[in-house]
Amino acid sequence: MLQQIKSYLNFLYHSKNEHGVHSPFVFNLVTKCFYDKQNYPEYVVLKNYRNTLLQNKNTIEVTDFGAGSRVFKSNTRQIAKIVKTAGITPKRAELLFRITKYFQPESILEIGTSLGLATSALALGNPKAKITTLEGCKNTLHQCQSQLQKFNINNVDCVNTEFSSFLNNQQPTTNNRQLIYFDGNHSKAATLNYFELLLPTVTNETVWIFDDIHWSADMEEAWEIIKNHPKVTVTIDTFQWGMVFFRAEQEKEHFVIRV
Repeated sequence: MLQQIKSYLNFLYHSKNEHGVHSPFVFNLVTKCFYDKQNYPEYVVLKNYRNTLLQNKNTIEVTDFGAGSRVFKSNTRQIAKIVKTAGITPKRAELLFRITKYFQPESILEIGTSLGLATSALALGNPKAKITTLEGCKNTLHQCQSQLQKFNINNVDCVNTEFSSFLNNQQPTTNNRQLIYFDGNHSKAATLNYFELLLPTVTNETVWIFDDIHWSADMEEAWEIIKNHPKVTVTIDTFQWGMVFFRAEQEKEHFVIRV
């Protein structure tokens, strides 16, 4: 906790709003997407999706996995409590919706589904996109699938798998993903492994979003390595997320933006 507080104070000291951004690409993203105040009707769907889960007092067996499909821990948890403790916040869900709507990616990969709060934001952001979401716990994924069906969200392929195994077996050079949301394993080793496995998929239009980049010193080290990778040209640190772009026409630049 102390590490996160120090990281947040450091973030506040270095962060800027749109007035400190000189890149036209990032300026447009910040002003037209991050700070977009329009009240989209999809926000009501996201709110209702969350509320139905918050009202669900049923319990499910939740299994967390370590490397190589090894069970890390397993316990029984109430669905409503999973939403409160592990789900994306309402504000972040709306931002993820706007980012997806802004870039309109045709192909999306989500690493770490949980109950589908972020999945629904991705799906509503571009209903025409082909979305693949990966989850190691089959019980959690089953609950997500039921919830997506309840809200007629039909552009999502839910896959029960260990993340590294899926990425190793899917030949990423032939499965281009224009937007990838990394929210599956908040460790340095796993994050960098996913990063390297998916690098062959990048194009000029690629958007990567890494969740919890300041979760630990370990994750901050991973974030610094990603920022300094020669293929990465632009990064945006919003504290909760790290956004990565591979735009060949832009000089390497890193931004710290308040959202």
